[in-house]
Amino acid sequence: MRAFLLLLITGLLSACASTPLPPHDPDMAWVDLETQTGKLVMAERLDNKRLNDGRYFQVSPGSHELMVRFDFEVFIGGMGMFSDPQERLCYLTVNYADFQPGQRYRLQARSLGFNAYARLYNAEGKVLAEERLVNCLP
Repeated sequence: MRAFLLLLITGLLSACASTPLPPHDPDMAWVDLETQTGKLVMAERLDNKRLNDGRYFQVSPGSHELMVRFDFEVFIGGMGMFSDPQERLCYLTVNYADFQPGQRYRLQARSLGFNAYARLYNAEGKVLAEERLVNCLP
């Protein structure tokens, strides 16, 4: 039974991973997600509404609140001895008031120790906004 569940979950995840991204609507702004220090960053909510596809945000021009799920590992230990890494899950919220149609943005989540951070960048790499709210579990 366990093997069947594992096979089913693997099949579902691979189906999601192979689904191509939708075409970019030129009347909307596109937000890519990125992390260099974590395991996973996924779009969770747009203006407090749950999203079906967590790989990106596509937003209308204007002001929006973006919430991402960010998973990363932390190492706990003392006196030079580290234990196995432990998972940490955080929800990061970023507000930005001036999304422009046809523009690409990048939301980068990162960790430093137990803390999680997020920044929104424009196509030229300029920081436009930083997280306003961070909620983390363990």
